[in-house]
Amino acid sequence: MTPTSRPADGTPDEPVRKVADGAPGDAVPEAAASTPYGPVPSAADRTSYDDPAPSRPVASASAGAELLDAARRLAPEAIALRRALHRGPETALDLPATQRLILDALDGFGLDIRTGRALSSVTATLTGAADGPTILLRADMDALPVTEDTGLPFASRGPGLMHACGHDVHMAMLVGAARLLAGRRATLPGRVVFMFQPGEEGHHGARLMIEEGVLEASGSRAGAAFALHVNPNMPAGQVLLRPGPQLAASDRFRVVVRGRGGHASAPHTTCDPVPVACEIVLALQSAVTRGVAADDSAVLSVTRLTAGTATGVIPDTAELSGTLRTLTEPTRQRLHEAIARVAHGVAAAHGATAEATVVTGYPVSVNDPGMTALVRRAAAGALGTGAVRELPAPQMTAEDFSYVLRAVPGAMAFLGACPPGVAPHEAPSLHSPRMTIDEDVIATGIACEAAVALAFLTGGGRLDG
Repeated sequence: MTPTSRPADGTPDEPVRKVADGAPGDAVPEAAASTPYGPVPSAADRTSYDDPAPSRPVASASAGAELLDAARRLAPEAIALRRALHRGPETALDLPATQRLILDALDGFGLDIRTGRALSSVTATLTGAADGPTILLRADMDALPVTEDTGLPFASRGPGLMHACGHDVHMAMLVGAARLLAGRRATLPGRVVFMFQPGEEGHHGARLMIEEGVLEASGSRAGAAFALHVNPNMPAGQVLLRPGPQLAASDRFRVVVRGRGGHASAPHTTCDPVPVACEIVLALQSAVTRGVAADDSAVLSVTRLTAGTATGVIPDTAELSGTLRTLTEPTRQRLHEAIARVAHGVAAAHGATAEATVVTGYPVSVNDPGMTALVRRAAAGALGTGAVRELPAPQMTAEDFSYVLRAVPGAMAFLGACPPGVAPHEAPSLHSPRMTIDEDVIATGIACEAAVALAFLTGGGRLDG
């Protein structure tokens, strides 16, 4: 990771610059006329597509609750930043316009700024007035190759691209948390690293940032890490997490069946790979349902099956591919072996051959129990006890924040963001072209991230579980 203040055209290697201290945090006016990203969205503007005042858990009058009040004052500008990011989505590891927006948004907070070499990342370090531990807060930056169908006034202007997984929201919340915490620098005992990460959607951006030194960006290794991920299928304003596995490992597999083609009128003279491939699909389902314990979880989905070029021709080959999701490493390895064994065995039974390949993806996302307990306490203090729930079961989606969780004690939580007027189970899901969120949860997320950081630092970096 190369220290910079701004990425030069095509070259991020510039000297470190400490941005001048401003007056962030509570000094922000509640209703500024405009922001660097455009007009501040008014409550009336937000009612054009959502309800600005959905029901919310009420926090108690405490120091933690003051964070939520401060976050609400920051919310208009954070929402404007989210909309600017939403309008200009970029994918994968190279996100120059997104990176520029984040760098501009962090200007004036008194942070040490670095950008990446192999990817358009931004790492910003806030150093408190007193020495202490380091915590890392993360937001992902990349969008998806999805054509937006929301009808929002700030919908994507990038053809075939959309922030359909909430990464625009994550960035806006983390910038808000950085501003809120920077305003408390004088009483901050330690350091906060703000990790803005490209390439979450299948490009291993977190692993690349770790390789470039994000965990040591403050000068000492991060002692804890935290990330929020919005979810429109969970009640707005609720924070949900669990200790242990929270998200699955995700791997891709491909099986190529090789037979002997010929005329479709005479299959007895061929070795037809199509029924063989179909039998492999069914056998792989049984390998999961009969080979994984009931108290474990695994999902194997064949999502693509291709063969042939014409209806009158039996092809030489057939190909199937899909994904495997698991929650434990032993089960993951066992099913990798099962895919190859089933493919070879079924093919051999029909006189065909099969070649099976598994491409390892993200590992299991495992929440540290002590950090999970700290997040619960901090979020409840800032948002109210009714806002924090235990996630009843792991989700079988995957996240490359898992690389961070393998390296330091940490936790990821879901932030419910169901748009008003829709039941959570009916709202368009993440990765849908119609996915929307309740923008009021941006203030909730800012307060939650700041509260977790403050709880860890003021507690001296202890994770007691």
